[in-house]
Parts: sequence; structure tokens; C-alpha cells
Amino acid sequence: MKTLKNLAWELWLPIVLVIIWLVLSAGSSSFYFPPLADIMHDFGKVWFFNGIVQDLLPSLGRILLGFVIALLVGIIGGILLGLLRRIEEALRPVLELLRSTPGVALLPIATLFLGLGQEMKVFMIALACSWPVLLNTIDGVRSVEPVLLQVARSYRLTLWQRIRFIYIPNASPQIFAGGRLALAIATVVMVVTEMIGSPGGVGYFVLSTQRNFDLLGMWTGIIMLGLLGYLLNLAFRLAENRILRWHHLKNA
Repeated sequence: MKTLKNLAWELWLPIVLVIIWLVLSAGSSSFYFPPLADIMHDFGKVWFFNGIVQDLLPSLGRILLGFVIALLVGIIGGILLGLLRRIEEALRPVLELLRSTPGVALLPIATLFLGLGQEMKVFMIALACSWPVLLNTIDGVRSVEPVLLQVARSYRLTLWQRIRFIYIPNASPQIFAGGRLALAIATVVMVVTEMIGSPGGVGYFVLSTQRNFDLLGMWTGIIMLGLLGYLLNLAFRLAENRILRWHHLKNA
């Protein structure tokens, strides 16, 4: 119930802005900025239901697959590097170099080795998303209270038990913070890779309609991207609130 109340509270401003947009654009004759009523009418025809099957679901699948791969790589790698401090310090220059390199700059190399299909798009999403998860996991593992580690040694907990009951719970708030940032990055990278890759997906749809001067269709694609990003973030927040309920109650 509290989550629904919070959701209703945060939606009032977007609803007001949409109403203002609807009113102010009602008499628009601009080719580039058509009335919102026309956009919404075209939105229903384009996306329900052929557009969802042909473009939205493939894009959603790429985001989720790349995001899951990034979570696995980031969490496992972050735990290992967080525990092995000297190895992490030796790899830090390489990690910083790779992290600082824009993912878009690696697109020519990715297309050279993986082509323009599904593999390239998922790889680029996973690569771009893994960094915030990896670095946040390292910091979360490093921030474990020394007293907890002393208690673990006194009880002779194995390494796996320490990872499961101490390191992962302690790092989970930071892992989720990195995961939320990674999810936003995944949506952006999905759009970019679809615009230069093979046909299919919301990003390609927006580019195709723009090239064909179908401005109504282009605006419907932009709105769909916004809705997709918002719904993904909302689903992630609901999962975070459920999984980290103990953390929120502790800090309440």
C-alpha cells in the first residue's frame, strides 16, 4: 500500500505536464512538433499490438539479457576483486582505462567481430552495464565492518559462508545502486546499437521513421522509449524494496 501511495505521489507532476503539453499543442501546425492528440492516436495504431511484438519485445529482451550478464559479471568480479586487494590494485589502471572508454567508441570493433546482429547488441549492453555493478560491488565488499570479520574468524566460518552471510548482504545496497544506474545505461546503449545494427527494435523504429519523415511515428517511438525506461526502473525499484526491506527498516 505504501508503494502504491508513493507511486501515485510521484506521478502527479508527469500527468500535469502531459495535460499542459496536450493543451498547448492542440492547435500546432508545425511539421516537427505535431499535436499530442495526433501522436497518441498514432501511438495506439502503431504499438498495439504489432509494434509491441515486432519492436518492443526484441528491445526488451536485449536489455534484460545484457543486464543479467552484466549483473553476473559485475557481482562475481566485484566480490573477487574486493577480496583480493592486491590483484585489484594491480588491475586498477586497466579497469579505469576500460571504464573511461565510451562504449560507443567500441562499436566499430564490436561490429567487426560480432556483426550487426543480436550478439553485438547484447555484448555492448553487457559491457557498458558491468562497470557500475563491478565498482559498486568492490566498494561494498571493502566496506564490511572489521568486527564482523573477526566474529566470522572466531566462529571459523568458511570463505563461502563469509561471502554468503557477510559480504553479499553488506554489499547488496551498493550493488542495487549500481544495478539501477546500469539499467538506465542499458536502455541508452540498446537505442544506439539498434540504430546502427540490423533492423528490429524501438531504436531502429525511431531512426527509420525519422528517415522516412514520419514525424508522428518518430514521436510515438520516443514516447515508447520513455515509457519503457520508466517501467523498467519502476520494476527494479519494487524488486529492490522487497529484497532490501531489512536495510530500509534498519535505516528508518
